[in-house]
Amino acid sequence: MTQPAQAKANIVTPAMKMVAETECVDPEMIRAGVAAGTIVIPANIRHENLKPIGIGRALKTKINANIGNSELASCPQKELEKLRHALRCGADTVMDLSTGGNIAQIRKTILANSPAPIGTVPMYEVLARCGTVDNLTEKLILDVMREQAEQGVDYMTIHAGLLAAQLPLARKRKLRIVSRGGSILAAWMKKNQCENPFYTAFDEILEICREYDVTLSLGDGMRPGCLADASDEAQFAELEVLGELVRRCRAADVQAMVEGPGHIPFNEVAMNMHKERELCDDAPFYVLGPVVTDCAPGYDHITSAIGATMAAYSGAAMLCYVTPKEHIGLPNARDVREGVIAYKIAAHAADIALGRPGARDRDDAISQARADFDWEKQFEYALDPERARELRREALEERSLPPDHGSGDGEHFCTMCGPNFCSMRISRDI
Repeated sequence: MTQPAQAKANIVTPAMKMVAETECVDPEMIRAGVAAGTIVIPANIRHENLKPIGIGRALKTKINANIGNSELASCPQKELEKLRHALRCGADTVMDLSTGGNIAQIRKTILANSPAPIGTVPMYEVLARCGTVDNLTEKLILDVMREQAEQGVDYMTIHAGLLAAQLPLARKRKLRIVSRGGSILAAWMKKNQCENPFYTAFDEILEICREYDVTLSLGDGMRPGCLADASDEAQFAELEVLGELVRRCRAADVQAMVEGPGHIPFNEVAMNMHKERELCDDAPFYVLGPVVTDCAPGYDHITSAIGATMAAYSGAAMLCYVTPKEHIGLPNARDVREGVIAYKIAAHAADIALGRPGARDRDDAISQARADFDWEKQFEYALDPERARELRREALEERSLPPDHGSGDGEHFCTMCGPNFCSMRISRDI
């Protein structure tokens, strides 16, 4: 029985209990959310070392880190290094988006080394196997999805909501279709004058997912790739279909979440979150960013984190990180770290604003450590302790001060204010 099937039978599973403990909520609340489909627990029965997490609007905001090779770069060891960086920095889930060689081996290595849920986009392996869209078949799609499910993949992104009738809407756009999976399917539908095979084979896909308790992440093949294309007819036409697919998933006892934009002006972010909740019956919303300005390549981990905070505050359940390499190249381990930290900040800020249980505890603790001039405690509670220590060490070295400076009774100040201008020292003495 899948998680939702057991939840509907009033069974609180071990996974639900673990999620409840992590979230500091009643297990019954998790069970009810899984039964209703407003919470998902991506947990393939074959992923043996998995630590289950819950994804839903009522829970703490989760973040995903994308890793994976390309036809031009990376190898299993480099992807394993990225995985370690992502998990150490706090990613809740990781997606393997490999498109080059060794796809199955890379995924096997990642699954064996990850206690976090692992997601994939099966279409990437499908195209890698068949070479061109000319050789793409419904059977190959189902074969790849079954193999990935057997391997232990916890959730899969499929672009089943992009239908042939929507393709003319993309012609009105500046960037048309920017989703890799969406563009591949669009090319296949145009060439063969057929409907999306993920849509026509959806019942068979549900059978695979039900067998292994794989969560479906219903991808947004029509997500806007620039502000000029945001919140348009193409985007929302697909979203309506995704709502239909959510209901089919729930009827089949298969977990489902919905993927969202993309590039969205800041003033439209909340509206997009509310529209998904309305059209998709409050299925967990998993959003990429959104990026709120298009003109800062090299800094899109920042432009998107700004949108991500608003998205999470307005109802998004999980945020897909964006790295500084977005729109430029394949991220390396350093980019993964920067992207994860930017999104941990975004998710944490939203959780504080939403009053999630315990969300502000580390903020209050680090504030007390600052009042006490306890540098080690400050680093301990930091979202990125390594970076905080690095900057403190750099500041001391610039003034030729010893690494332990600041620990003594007479050294309660930093190099910004110095001893005579330190407001906290002055006010404490008062």
